[in-house]
Amino acid sequence: MAAMHITPLTDAEQSERLAWLAAARAGRPLGTAFLWLPTAEIEVHVHPAERRAGVGTRLLDAVTAAAAARGMHALQTDQIPEDSPGRHFCDARGFRRVLALTYARLALALDLRVPGVAVSGYRLIHWEGTVPDHLAESFVRARPAMDDMPMDEATYLPRPWDVARLHANADAITRRGGVLCTTAAMAGGEMAGFTELVVPGSGTGDAQHYGTGVLPAHRGRGLARWMKATQIARVRYLFPALDGLLADTADSNTAMRRVNDSLGYRATHRSALYKRDLAARAES
Repeated sequence: MAAMHITPLTDAEQSERLAWLAAARAGRPLGTAFLWLPTAEIEVHVHPAERRAGVGTRLLDAVTAAAAARGMHALQTDQIPEDSPGRHFCDARGFRRVLALTYARLALALDLRVPGVAVSGYRLIHWEGTVPDHLAESFVRARPAMDDMPMDEATYLPRPWDVARLHANADAITRRGGVLCTTAAMAGGEMAGFTELVVPGSGTGDAQHYGTGVLPAHRGRGLARWMKATQIARVRYLFPALDGLLADTADSNTAMRRVNDSLGYRATHRSALYKRDLAARAES
C-alpha cells in the first residue's frame, strides 16, 4: 500500500490513555491504536479495507515502543471474539491467550419462571440509578467482592472505590441512556453482596449484566443465585418489553457459570484476552 504515517493523538504525560492514528500520506485514516496506563491494555483497530497491508503492525510497533519506554513488561488486549480478524492478528504476532470467556443469554420468554431460594439471615434490597445515600458507604465496602474473581494469567489491577466513583459510574450509564438496576443482599445493616444489570433506556432489546459479587465471609450460601433470580423477576416486571439478559463469564469462574446455567442462561459465543510479554518480544 502507499506510505503511511503514525501520529500520536494525546500528550503522553497528561493522559491515562495514549492514542495513535495511522493515515495515508494523503490524510486518509487507516486505523487507530490505544494504550491504557498503568494496565498496559491495548486496542488496535484497522479499517476492513486496509487490512493485511501492515497498518496493524505499524500501530502495534508504536504501542509497544511506548509501553517499553514506560517500563511495562507486557501488553494485554481487551476481549477479542473467537475466530475474528483480531484473534488471528494476535496469533500471528506472538500473543498468547490468557483468559477465555463465554457469553451467555437468558431469553425472557413469557412462560419463564426462575425460582429464587431465600437465604436465611439476609434480606434483599433494590434500587435504580445511583446508590441511595444511606447505603453508599456500605456499598463501597462491598465493591471489593469482585476483586478476587478468577482472571487466570490476565492482568487485573483493582481500583479503590469511594462514594464519588459509585456516583460517577451510575451517572455515566445514565448519560449513555441506560438504566442501572442493582440488587443487594443485606446482613443486618451491612451489604454482603450485590448484582448489577444495565437495561437500555427504551426498555427493549437485551440488558447487560455488569457484575455480581459476594464478600468472602458470606459465600457458599446461595446469595449470588438468590440475588440474580430475584433481579430477573424484578426487571421482567419493570421492563416487560425486555427481550433478554446478557452475561460474560470467565471459563475458570465455575461458581458463577453454575449459577447462570441453573437460571437458564445459554452460551452464544466466546472470546478471550491475549497477552504478549515485551521482554520476550525484544529477544525474538
